[in-house]
Amino acid sequence: MRDRPSHTTRGWRRYVAATAALGVAIAGCTAGTPEEQAGETDQAAEGSDGATTPAGVFVHAVNGEPLTLDPARAALGEFGEQAILQVYEGLLDVGADGPDLLPLLATEVPDETNGLISDDGLVYTFPIREGVVFHDGSELTADDVLYSWERSMTMALPEGQAEVLSDTVESMRVVDDFTFEVTLQAPNAAFLTSVVYSTPAMIVSQEAVEANGGVEAGQPNAYMDANMVGTGAHRFVSWERNEQLNFEIFADYWGDPAALDARWVYVPEESSRTLGLRAGDYDAIQAQPTFVPELENADGVCLITDGLLLEPLQLAFNLDIQEGTLPSGDTIPADFFHDRRIRQAFNYAFDYDAFINGFLDGFGEPAGILPPGILGWTEDMPVYEQDLGRAEELFRDTGYWDEGFTVSVLVEANPVFEPVGLILKDALEAMNPNFRVNVLTVSESQFDEAHATVPFEYAAWIKNADPFQDPAFYIGTYQAPYGEWGETMGFHLGYDDPDGIQEMIDAAATETDIAERERMYIELVEILHEDPMWIYPAQEGNVQAYRCNVEGFTYNPLWKTLRYRFYDKA
Repeated sequence: MRDRPSHTTRGWRRYVAATAALGVAIAGCTAGTPEEQAGETDQAAEGSDGATTPAGVFVHAVNGEPLTLDPARAALGEFGEQAILQVYEGLLDVGADGPDLLPLLATEVPDETNGLISDDGLVYTFPIREGVVFHDGSELTADDVLYSWERSMTMALPEGQAEVLSDTVESMRVVDDFTFEVTLQAPNAAFLTSVVYSTPAMIVSQEAVEANGGVEAGQPNAYMDANMVGTGAHRFVSWERNEQLNFEIFADYWGDPAALDARWVYVPEESSRTLGLRAGDYDAIQAQPTFVPELENADGVCLITDGLLLEPLQLAFNLDIQEGTLPSGDTIPADFFHDRRIRQAFNYAFDYDAFINGFLDGFGEPAGILPPGILGWTEDMPVYEQDLGRAEELFRDTGYWDEGFTVSVLVEANPVFEPVGLILKDALEAMNPNFRVNVLTVSESQFDEAHATVPFEYAAWIKNADPFQDPAFYIGTYQAPYGEWGETMGFHLGYDDPDGIQEMIDAAATETDIAERERMYIELVEILHEDPMWIYPAQEGNVQAYRCNVEGFTYNPLWKTLRYRFYDKA
């Protein structure tokens, strides 16, 4: 999901304006056929190619499908998270119009004023909504909340995200049928935004799990991998592998009901998605900036091209290279990226303008360590710009200007990811004929397999960050020497003072004074910018493409995907 930013304004002000605009129904657009404008009926609307799309179904074409439907097993950024959001609910949610948390299965958002957070910041109390039923007919109680969180932590699957809970929670208890209490290991300013609002914290039906294999430590549940039993506005119907997932309106939903059934269609080919949208076969598609020229004047198609994603593109440096693991032909030594001057030189060599204005067609902005609107981001946050003179100076200082090198970069086949590697290749090879960059493009499954291999067998890789609400997770996940990627990529081998950096990151994550916390992240960003572990090619724009007869179309970048329950058809 990407959009076109205005280059004269930046930050959360624009993000709020963009998400507010996304929430407005585009009533002035028309879909092209009388059937498509006939409203929600039991008849089918015929597309321009003769295909039929049920008028009572919201059809969303995407370029992937889940690996699992289990909240306890879905990896961060994996397609399973996007399917889970349609069926499962957590205690809190993010609405359509901005970043603020809203009550969901909890009736209140805990804060210092309502007495639901203890004075020491360790104990959180959640009043659980009464009258909620799961899709199997069982009633939601606080026991289900406790069971769901304990289940994720007990299973502790390596591909899942159980550590989001287990690294934060000290203990949990059911106070009564509709009151759930959590005690934290330490004060955590990101607990609500990044733990309670997370995939492993989604609430599953205890009855459904126990009737289908129960919980076994360290083991996946085959039933939950392929089925979903939640409390959401849509009920899971079926998963036809490599084709589609089907959802239907849940008649007994406790809140505002969904207007349409929904279908997730797996369409890996970019051209097929755009053609299908133009033909009326799909109501919305997973879009990207390269789609805009094909869709901006298409009859019956609406585009939204304002705002930014909270998923900066990233090129990672691997500092934990093991002897003999790199691709044949790579000449760099194992400690190549241990030298911060090398990492800085790569950052100065990259042509950011060529990437944003060329490959993204202007649908992006220069990126730094934190995306716009996140606490700690400022208008003057440091970002790298191409400076070939400075890059040459750094390469000469390290001796590699004369010696040269060959390095391979792994990238998933994707029209946005691939150009990052190609631009780096062009920039470095144009600088010096002794520099060689091999861009190794592989399928998503091959990339994910390589990505999961420890130690990682390449010197660098390209993808995008996952969206978070809180800087603790951007910094902790992508910058901390002993964080998720820091451990995998050996960041501690490059930082001058890795323990000191980790202490600063940990302190900022637990600081509850907002002003002090902001100051700490601003300081951290300055330090980490000078000691880069990544190249940030761009903050991508957010392009949304859908049929104009879709009413109430809305998208919040913090959702990770469209939320089908918001949409209707005119």
